[in-house]
Amino acid sequence: MTHGPCVLGVDFGTESVRVGIFDLSGRPLTFASEPYPLYHPHPGWAEQKPDEWWQAFVVATRRALAQSNLSGDAIVGLGADCTSCTVVMMDETFTPLRPAIIWMDVRAADQANRIAQIDDPARKYNGFGNVSAEWMPCKALWVKENEPETWAKARYVGEFIDWLTHRLTGEWVGSINNVSIRWYYDRNTGGWPVSFYEKIGLGDLIERFPPRILDMGQVAGTLRPDVAAELGLKPGIPVAEGGADAYVAMLGLDVVTPGKAAFITGSSHLILGQSATQFHAKGIFGAYTDAVMPGQYTVEGGQVSTGSVVKWFRDNFCGNEATLAAQRGVDVYTVLNELAAQVPIGSDGLIVLDYWQGNRTPYVDPEARGIMRGFSLRHTTGHVFRAILEGICYGTEHILRTMRANGFEVKEVVAAGGPTKSRLWMQMHADVSNTPITLTEVADAPALGSAILGAVAAGLFPSVADAACQMVHGRDRIEPNADAHAEYRFYVDQYIATYGRLQDLIQETTRHVARRTQ
Repeated sequence: MTHGPCVLGVDFGTESVRVGIFDLSGRPLTFASEPYPLYHPHPGWAEQKPDEWWQAFVVATRRALAQSNLSGDAIVGLGADCTSCTVVMMDETFTPLRPAIIWMDVRAADQANRIAQIDDPARKYNGFGNVSAEWMPCKALWVKENEPETWAKARYVGEFIDWLTHRLTGEWVGSINNVSIRWYYDRNTGGWPVSFYEKIGLGDLIERFPPRILDMGQVAGTLRPDVAAELGLKPGIPVAEGGADAYVAMLGLDVVTPGKAAFITGSSHLILGQSATQFHAKGIFGAYTDAVMPGQYTVEGGQVSTGSVVKWFRDNFCGNEATLAAQRGVDVYTVLNELAAQVPIGSDGLIVLDYWQGNRTPYVDPEARGIMRGFSLRHTTGHVFRAILEGICYGTEHILRTMRANGFEVKEVVAAGGPTKSRLWMQMHADVSNTPITLTEVADAPALGSAILGAVAAGLFPSVADAACQMVHGRDRIEPNADAHAEYRFYVDQYIATYGRLQDLIQETTRHVARRTQ
């Protein structure tokens, strides 16, 4: 079989890189994945090594090409997305000075608390409320205060996507996506909020940032010959400016117009919507100027630990279920979903708060931790698994309630990510929030979104919106059950009330543990 021009869409996630080869209709010809390690030196910390990202990328790209039976010459454009809030410190040769501090790392809680006390218009993107310890300035300030030798050597400071773009092209450029959503950059007000950075003690950070800021899909540079040889691709092909994985996934879901929202699931959950006007509110991130589409504003809510909590439970507490799954020749999640389906709504009173790595919104509390309450001797593995799924759904509904309270009504939700493979879980989400969920043909929305960017950079479509329209196709729609929604309302209220009553105790314990482990 022969194929026309193809594009490479690369998705660097929390645990692995996924490389997809797509034709111009958005059809994936093949995918290849390769894992890389995640390190937790202390509670609340999370790091990765850029060299291990690269090694995995090379392996996955070469495997994808081999599986597709295509030559490297068939690839005419490349786009990539990476985890956001993953900070890389580099010396004058662009060599990383320390492991990257990845998005889920919340060590900068103290810095975030102090930044939240600063009176500056830039804090509108936090709704003038708490500041997330995940964001770039908090992590950069932590390094400056705790690793002064690293800071002194750090000629270049960027995120994962900036490091990757330089590695691919030799260009040091930034993405409007990352700088808007995590660095307080606002094109409407002149770009960098210099006074804000000076007030928080990072007046010397802006000079280390990329000097040119590009829209997603613009040509960031061309593939270096040495890198092309390593990957098995053609040298000189255009490399698109990329962005944060979840935001690039919006493109892979065709969420490029106001009123629509993307529901990005995986290790974490994100709700990302497009607005025609800019607004700001406590408990909501954004709305960010031009972060996804020029002339629009993007509103964000998110949960730090979702799929990662499900995986944690599977890996640590489901030995019997794993054995049964192996005997049946099925995935262990199949067994767990079957057990959970036998449990009634509300899991017989077992309520889980999904704050294993803190709360992103609406509390913006890096010191929050997970809670399970309501146990009795009646509860089984199926109860606990269902309660975890339900608790994550309650957290999503808490975010949607906060958005609705501030005038942002989500009219259409389009979902992507690994959890969409669980019909039970997606039905729970639809029921809890009383909102229909649309699924697309290509569940790997970040990889498809990256391919869309690569296609635009290659000149195959006139705009990102045009490419998304041609390359994204719907396949299913999950309608909410009104009776289930009515029953779930009580448990959502219980979920929301729980943290307010236990917050002081949880934070006290988190701080105590942090002191003992440092």
